[in-house]
Amino acid sequence: QVQLVESGGGLAQAGGSLRLSCAASGRTFINYAMGWFRQAPGKERELVAAINWDGLSTHYSDSVEGRFTISRANTKNTVYLQMNSLKPEDTAVYYCAAAYFSSAPMTAEQYAYWGQGTQVTVSS
Repeated sequence: QVQLVESGGGLAQAGGSLRLSCAASGRTFINYAMGWFRQAPGKERELVAAINWDGLSTHYSDSVEGRFTISRANTKNTVYLQMNSLKPEDTAVYYCAAAYFSSAPMTAEQYAYWGQGTQVTVSS
């Protein structure tokens, strides 16, 4: 089992920044690729960003490319999502997820472990 706990969500103004953190425990962190997903009311959960086991390969959705940065600190068992130039359409619950792959999968079904989610609200 892998336990994931997100933090850092909250309220931001459009154009502002937030940094999300996800602390992992329970299994060897470097064995897992990590992803950040989000789900807005009435919408499906979507992949925002993903990172492979060593942090050298990342993937972003088109909607956040150039604004968000995913990173990981394997010595701290933590993955981060730096969110800059926030837009109201970024408002959602953000989830951290872990997949037992060296490369990061692109679909939610391939992630076995999920955090409880953290709310991000961006006001215009």
